Amino acid sequence: MRIALVDSGIGMLSTAAALHAARPDADLFLAMDPDHMPWGRRTPDEVIARALAGARAASGAAGGRGLDAVVVPCNTASVHGLAELRAEFEPDVPVVGTVPAIKPAAAAGGPIAVWSTVATTRSAYQRRLIETFAGGVDVTPVACVGLAEAVESADPRLIDDAVAYAADLTPGDVRGVVLGCTHYDLVDERISAALGGRAELFTAAGAVAAQTLRRVADAAARPAPADGGRNRAGLVRVLASGRPARLPSAALAYPAGRAIAGAQPAAAGVAGRSAPA
Repeated sequence: MRIALVDSGIGMLSTAAALHAARPDADLFLAMDPDHMPWGRRTPDEVIARALAGARAASGAAGGRGLDAVVVPCNTASVHGLAELRAEFEPDVPVVGTVPAIKPAAAAGGPIAVWSTVATTRSAYQRRLIETFAGGVDVTPVACVGLAEAVESADPRLIDDAVAYAADLTPGDVRGVVLGCTHYDLVDERISAALGGRAELFTAAGAVAAQTLRRVADAAARPAPADGGRNRAGLVRVLASGRPARLPSAALAYPAGRAIAGAQPAAAGVAGRSAPA
């Protein structure tokens, strides 16, 4: 099984780790884009172009056998690029996007808060999700200024400051917090601590991984191996804006990154971090 994950940076790691935990035999192609990071500040056309470039690079790296799935563990790229990615890769290769876990959070009972980037908080896309899946529930959008960038840097002080800022904007009666950016998954324990453990956190990584494996099985008309894929170690290959690379050193600051690095150290490796453009 060969699965590409396409994102601007290390926000993909929580989904990659969930896929690896479920199917350790799967080969993962991590298509990051340090040359054009962060995508959230770019125009929709630019995001589409970068997502397509990442998926194409991963497909090329997969060789003649090609890919079994393309996963987009990025809300920005999912909003803008899914239609174009699906037009290019489907029906042969399933494309799975990421949607903030507003529906399960609202179903668990409110009030809830949705933590996301400044751009996503202001977007019509998020407003539609709230209107569609959280009707009748008290929802507080929280713009997490600088949190994704702090996570990408793996700077503990910047992370703590950004988390504290968002926690201060989160009402005290909130029962659930949606992590509306995949970067935030990587610091979920810090977020929970900043909220005093009073709110359940809702993320999309596990659901995205499960949906990807279902789509692959359906497309190939084959069940998962009886051993759950545990008799073969999958390879992890990293692409940096299309170039073969090693896992950014910042990834090792997080359990998900260490799980991926430990999955195949010779293939993943660790490199110095590229600065966002």
